[in-house]
This record gives sequence, structure tokens and C-alpha cells, in this order.
Amino acid sequence: MKFNLNRLKAERIAKKYSQQEIADKLNWSRSVYTKRENGSVPLGVDELADIVTVLEIPEDRISIFFSL
Repeated sequence: MKFNLNRLKAERIAKKYSQQEIADKLNWSRSVYTKRENGSVPLGVDELADIVTVLEIPEDRISIFFSL
């Protein structure tokens, strides 16, 4: 499975959050969040769980972030 970074960005934008707003909710710097959203730093499972929580994505929709 491959993680779809474009979907992560699309979900953030659909919720009308800036990168800074997401970072603030995660208690991260914008730089830390941005590097994960653009793929320059791998996104850990725990980090993904935190982001999904902030974006209010239901557990049964988490698969939207993955492709075969």
C-alpha cells in the first residue's frame, strides 16, 4: 500500500485549515507539519492518527489515504 500525500493535503484544504492551523492543533511547528505533508519526512503511524483526529476523519474512512 502507498500513502497518498495529495489526499492528506486535499482533506486539510476541504476542512479549510491552513498548514499552520493543523500544526497548532498538533502542537507542532508549521515546518514539522509541512515536511510530512509534502513527503520530505516520512509520516509515522502515530502522527497520521493525530492528523486524522484533528481533521475529524472517521476510522472507517482512513483507507482514503492509501492506494494499492
